[in-house]
Amino acid sequence: MSVNLYFVGTAGSGKSTLVKEFKSWMERQGFDPVTVNLDPGAETIPYSPDIDIMDWISLPAVMEEHGLGPNGAQIVCADMIAMNAMEISEVMETYDCDYFLIDTPGQIELFNFRRSSQEVVRALGQEDSMFVYLFDPILSKQPSGYVSLLLLSATIHFRFEVPYLSVLGKSDLLAPEDIKKIKTWAKDFDILESELMSHGTLSNELSIELVRGLQEIAFKERITPVSALEWYGLEDIYTAVQDHFYGGEDLDRR
Repeated sequence: MSVNLYFVGTAGSGKSTLVKEFKSWMERQGFDPVTVNLDPGAETIPYSPDIDIMDWISLPAVMEEHGLGPNGAQIVCADMIAMNAMEISEVMETYDCDYFLIDTPGQIELFNFRRSSQEVVRALGQEDSMFVYLFDPILSKQPSGYVSLLLLSATIHFRFEVPYLSVLGKSDLLAPEDIKKIKTWAKDFDILESELMSHGTLSNELSIELVRGLQEIAFKERITPVSALEWYGLEDIYTAVQDHFYGGEDLDRR
């Protein structure tokens, strides 16, 4: 069985860099991951994808063919990816590997809120899939910003119904005390609520109600600090995947 590990997050959260460095880390451990780029509009990618959606679909080509701007073309591309999903799956089946590292579009709303993405996940193997959701480090420093990202992660969880791991991306940009604060918010919503109440603004009052709603449905996830550049937390991602799919057993080195 191969695990489809999707890297999901807002634009600039570090998805592509994390895919690049996690592949390098896995190769250093003796594993053989395969990278998959699902962003047809990526102008630059910091790694060479083994499987690239741009071999099938190109955002500039869709813009030119249909006379669309970038936003409209992205929507068309999202649906076209679903139409080509079975062919992509067939290409993936030609690889003998344990992990597919799947880089998703920078526009998270296209991946999260369109039905086409659900169809892609199903076509590539939903039962073998796990999401790595990246929290933007700068936005996460503020309690209201953290809540907004938390709600987005909850939406992803509910729409796709696959296991996922919340990670604090680019944690090397944060001071140790900020990382500790964010980790505390993740495991104790009462502390997060108190922090929101201390600010006393209308937006924070709304955030409090949203946090209470998440508490009611028992939605709570720990968050794992990760730094792609320093290779910090990469082993934690690997361990989480192995725990879920293989009962904690290590992969065989190749």
